[in-house]
Order: sequence, then C-alpha cells, then structure tokens
Amino acid sequence: MTGVLAMDLQLRGKTALVTGASRGIGLAVVRALVDEGVRVVAAARNVGGELAELPVETVAVDLATVEGAAGVVDEAIERVGGIDILVNNVGLVHPRLNGFAEVTDDEWLATFNLDLMSAIRTTRAALPSLIERAGSIVTVTSINATLPTPTVVDYSAAKAACLSTFKALARELGPQGVRVNTVSPGPVSTDLWLGKGGVAATVAGADGDPQAVAATAAADAPTGRFTRPEEFGDLVAFLASGRVGNLTGADIIIDGGLNPVM
Repeated sequence: MTGVLAMDLQLRGKTALVTGASRGIGLAVVRALVDEGVRVVAAARNVGGELAELPVETVAVDLATVEGAAGVVDEAIERVGGIDILVNNVGLVHPRLNGFAEVTDDEWLATFNLDLMSAIRTTRAALPSLIERAGSIVTVTSINATLPTPTVVDYSAAKAACLSTFKALARELGPQGVRVNTVSPGPVSTDLWLGKGGVAATVAGADGDPQAVAATAAADAPTGRFTRPEEFGDLVAFLASGRVGNLTGADIIIDGGLNPVM
C-alpha cells in the first residue's frame, strides 16, 4: 500500500471484482489491491493497455447493459471462486455547457443507466457470493452527490441516487456481515479531468486553456491540488479491508477539502 508502512490490511488471498478498471481511478484501485495480495478480476470495456500488464484476470464487458452486469459476476466467480470485495467504479461524466433545458431525456437516461444502474445491477448479481463470504462493497460516487453542479446536473443527480442507494443497502446487509461504503472523490489527476476530451478541455472549449481550467479547479481546494490516483486506490483498499471491520454505511470524501458538507 503506497505510503503506508507496517500495516497489514489482511487482504492477502481475498478476491475482488473491480469495474471500470482499465484506466484512471479504477486502474489505481486494481494496483492497490494487487499490491495487497488480492486476486483481482478487472472488468472494463477495453482491457488492454496498462491493465493488461498487471497480474489480474480481465473481463471485457459493457456494464451499460443488463446482461453485462450478470455476465461479469458469473465470470468472476468462475475464475476466482467467489467475490470477497466488489468495487463499483463504472461511470462517466459529460459536462453540459448549454444549461439544464438542453439536457435531453435520452441523455438523462443514459447517465442514470451508466452512473447508477450499472452499480445496482452488478451489486445485485454479486450479492449471494458477498453474503456467503461476509464481503465488502465499495462504490465510487462523487462530491457532486452532495455538491451538485449545473454543468453536470444529470451526473450529480445520478451520483446522489447512488449514494442514497448504498447507504440503504448498508443498513440491510449489516446484519449479514456485509459492509457497504462509498467514496466520493473530487477532481483526480486522471484523463477524465486532464486528458484530451476530458472535463478541463470540455469546459475550456475550442478557444480556452484546459490547463487554466484545471488550475482553477485545483485552487478551489484548500490543499491546492487534485487527488492523485494512487491516493484514491489506497483509500479503497483500506475501506475494503478488515482493519475497519465495523465501518459501514459511510461516505468518505477525498477532495482536498473542496466540499464544505459536514
């Protein structure tokens, strides 16, 4: 675990299914779990690139479909025998620069399908294995769940629904030994924010400066910077571990102090 000494997270030999695992924070989560000795099934649409270089099982899947969620869980169980840890990370954000009235029904539905329903479907399919193993669920939401922003109004709403859903699930599954937590990141230094076609470039537009947009966003946080992917990955590994065995129903915000919600 990067930056943490002399702490055994007691994860060696455990199994995990991580969705949206091919890049960004999903890839960082995979790396953190692998470093802790977890047998990881990494699911994404594209399982090439850096993910293919890691000692993990990869599954190419489209989790925007009903069949994808059930199929990836079945495949994970077949490959590693069961699921101790589920990390729901699939998601995508499209800044809407023309205002609320320009967001179509199809765009609303597509956002909710990917940013909410993919996690619900995957969790539902994995529940029997997670209950059998008294496992742990960590779902990636966003600070926009509690800090909604007009330019990502549909994404904010979907992540708020995701946060509520998994808090309710924590209450249901606690008596069965399954812990359910969420992580709400602010801006993270990945391609989602900083890459070509990312949030900074989209907000900047054709004539703007994406680096200036990113710098302004970083300056809004008291720490003055974005979260690093490896910091996010380490946090998820910690939440999934037995070292915090009585932590459930929590939403952990990692945003450099950007979100003022108490």
